[in-house]
Parts: sequence; C-alpha cells; structure tokens
Amino acid sequence: MIARLSGRLVEKQATRLVVDVHGVGYEVQVPLSTYYHLPEPGADVALRIHTHVREDALSLFGFATTLEQLVFERLIAISGIGPKLALSVLSGIGPAELVRAVQAGDVGRLTLIPGVGKKTAERIGLELKDRLPQQLTEELSADSGGPAGETTLRADLLSALLNLGYHRPLAEKAVDAALKTPGDQTFERVLKAALGRIGR
Repeated sequence: MIARLSGRLVEKQATRLVVDVHGVGYEVQVPLSTYYHLPEPGADVALRIHTHVREDALSLFGFATTLEQLVFERLIAISGIGPKLALSVLSGIGPAELVRAVQAGDVGRLTLIPGVGKKTAERIGLELKDRLPQQLTEELSADSGGPAGETTLRADLLSALLNLGYHRPLAEKAVDAALKTPGDQTFERVLKAALGRIGR
C-alpha cells in the first residue's frame, strides 16, 4: 500500500493532481481542503495517501494533514459512504469544523454540504461521533474560538461557494464583506449574506 507520496506537482485541478515521483506520474484525488494548501505546478509536494483498492481499480487519495486523512478514513468506514462522497464532505466543510459539528449534533450544518441530504447527514453525525478518537474531539472543542475559528469559517464559506460554481475572486470578495456585517458569525447566516451580495 502507498502511504505517502513526495515528488513534483505536474498537474493541479480542484479534485485531481498528478505527482511525478522519479519519472512515474501518480494520479491523486484530493478534497478542496487539501487543494488550497498546494503549491503551483512545478513545485515539490508531499502528501499523505490513502490507497483504495477495488476489484476493477486502485485509487489514491491525498491529504495535506493527518486530520484530513483521519476524518476521510472514518467517513468511508460508514455504510453507504464511499470515497467520492467522503471527498465531497471534506470539500464542503473543513475537517476541524466537521468534527465540531458532529460533536454538537449539528445536522443542519452537515446538510449544507453539497451532495449530503438529511438522512446522510444524520448517519454521518451518529456514526462518526463514535468513530473519532476522544482526545481529538476534546482538543478541537477546546480550540474552537478566536481568530483560528474565524479562519476556518472563511475557508468553509469559500469552499461552499466554489462548490456552487462561483469564481474564487468573486467568492472571496463576497465572503470577506459578509464576515464584516454585524450579526452572529454562524456559517448559515454568513453564507446567506455572501450569496445575497453575489446576487446584487
């Protein structure tokens, strides 16, 4: 099994990369949470890898952090959730906020992820809560406020708008403006405000 890839980034798309390792190009699928941390093509890159083997295919899934890989592997262990849906989940919400939403039982937040309906969100909330290490959830719960929390919220909002098809510069402008408006800094409220600004 391939557990790590380190080489030159040859191609970079929102959910797909090609990494050249000593002349061999490896196709790697990644969530948007990893994509945002990647350098431009031509630069060196190192990724944690989950190797997914089926009868008809061998697929590589890459992650920038241990937390992303951990959440991905816990997600695909849930009945009915395959690698593609797990990538969509991590593309629609940052791994740290996903863990917090699961711990808080915030099904509404999970249903905002593109491709995740209410039943799937409830299943994720119920089953993922029992699969996450207790130490991890306690650490993330203790570190949920302040500037880091705001940065996570901004990243999640940008991810949601990009998934909806908006261009990054427009999405960034709308999110930054929405974050400055008075009111509760919840994902739902700020997303609505950002969408309202784009629609003007």
